[in-house]
Amino acid sequence: MIRTALGKTGMEVSKIIYGAIISKDDGQEKSDEYVRYAIEKGVNYFDISPTYGDSQEKLGQSLKGYRKDIYIAAKTNRRKGEEAKKEIEESLRVLNTDYFDVYQLHSVMSPEDMENSFKEDGVMPLLMKYKEEGIIKNIGITVHSEYAALRGFELYDFDTLLFPTNWGLNMARGFGDKIHQVQKEKGFGMLGMKSLIHRAWLNPEEKAKSRFPKSWCKPITDEPEFAIAAMRYAQSVIGASSLVPPGNIENFSFCVENVEQIAQPLTESDRELLNSRIKDTYGHLIYGI
Repeated sequence: MIRTALGKTGMEVSKIIYGAIISKDDGQEKSDEYVRYAIEKGVNYFDISPTYGDSQEKLGQSLKGYRKDIYIAAKTNRRKGEEAKKEIEESLRVLNTDYFDVYQLHSVMSPEDMENSFKEDGVMPLLMKYKEEGIIKNIGITVHSEYAALRGFELYDFDTLLFPTNWGLNMARGFGDKIHQVQKEKGFGMLGMKSLIHRAWLNPEEKAKSRFPKSWCKPITDEPEFAIAAMRYAQSVIGASSLVPPGNIENFSFCVENVEQIAQPLTESDRELLNSRIKDTYGHLIYGI
């Protein structure tokens, strides 16, 4: 597995990372199988949230015996310090660890949401305290709003950012261009999500009938050339160093097995292919605020 530096963290992270939602609802035996496959293939970064159903509990069991060989990136949706403290303690217990390699302020939706996290009773003072104590090695954020991310980096030098590096959003709206510029200036680690996404689901029925009911948006996995071009775009144009596929073992294994091609620079033919498919997303972009 190709590994790349995650910003200034000192961590060398696999090009493809494991999103814990893959383990959601499939049973402990399947989760163990997925994790064993990932580690055998050289994946060393596991991204986890207590909000992903039973996935944190499943992953905690699946990762036993591997802790010294992997990085764990956990998350909290809480914006109050006291609430987050309970969640952090529970994640440490369930994941059988006494520290997080990365701990992320999760799903920040607006600049105001970001600012609230820095209040005296907010979650950020707690995370900074835990970083001083070594319980958290690096503090990151996950966002779906470029404005929220930009505000975050005005307030604090976060170590990592998990951000939607989606070809369609960027080509249609320039979504990600501003944060990529900040990334080049500050040198934080950029992790890409939504990179293997084609468009939003047309309706709940399309999602329910698909092979990917755990994916919030429609993946591109059925079209390998298109999929690889989209993943290359996320790296070459928007600046992601590592990528988390949509939460399904099929999407994950596609990326793992094709990582050598995915890691190549975007070509002119890739760009032409993506340009020819942008019309598919009209009216169905995943978001872009």
